Amino acid sequence: MPELPEVETIARKLKPDLVGRRILSANLRWRRTLASPSPVKFREQIAHQKILDVGRRAKFLNIQLSDFNLLIHLRMSGDLLLRDVAHKPEKHDRLVLKLSGNRSLAFNDTRKFGRVWLTADPDELFTHLGPEPLGREFTPQWLYESLRKKRRMLKPLLLDQSFLAGLGNIYTDESLNIAKLHPLSASDSITWKQAEALHEAIRQVLREGIRRNGASIDWVYRGGEFQNYFRVYDREGKPCMNCGTPIERIVVGQRSTHYCPKCQRVK
Repeated sequence: MPELPEVETIARKLKPDLVGRRILSANLRWRRTLASPSPVKFREQIAHQKILDVGRRAKFLNIQLSDFNLLIHLRMSGDLLLRDVAHKPEKHDRLVLKLSGNRSLAFNDTRKFGRVWLTADPDELFTHLGPEPLGREFTPQWLYESLRKKRRMLKPLLLDQSFLAGLGNIYTDESLNIAKLHPLSASDSITWKQAEALHEAIRQVLREGIRRNGASIDWVYRGGEFQNYFRVYDREGKPCMNCGTPIERIVVGQRSTHYCPKCQRVK
């Protein structure tokens, strides 16, 4: 958390207010937040950069500047907050960028897991990532062939960012339920028809998540309403929306996993 829909929502909300502004200075308040370059080089390079665009790749926020890309991974508790420049830094602000127009952009991160990169070549970070599930490369044919090449449990594979970029715990559980696939199913046992169903389910769930501004299930990310439409996630013991069977919870790869034991059977 946040996953693809939450990061996409943040990017879309920030873009109208950030594009066209210049970064005047940087106040790095927690050294380890900055992955690269060095703090001195970071302050020098980011000063006077103009913000050209705000987007997303996988779970990374990608702020395109005149000469660099500012990449931010929110991890467990990160958030980006646009404020008046007179606003005093708050306790958990790890990086504050002073912007033109008397505004500032604060990276607030309670648990300190989030990271920031300033790079001229974002592909250095993105090269290990799999395709975007809402992109052109992600087709039913690609998914079928890629699943069949692996010999892994379905859910851990879908969570692997080098396989498919952007999916997390919530949206994987929801997608597998719609596709009627058990999270422990072997990836190389998936049929063409099942791969088609999973492809459609992943896109359906992500698009709905974005339309609902993501899911707000804890104190970290607020503003979304997709949690009101969960089919299985965080619904242990509640009836399946399809058959009425109580939703079960298991742990898969150290991740809490929710599914319907009747609709999603291991094959």
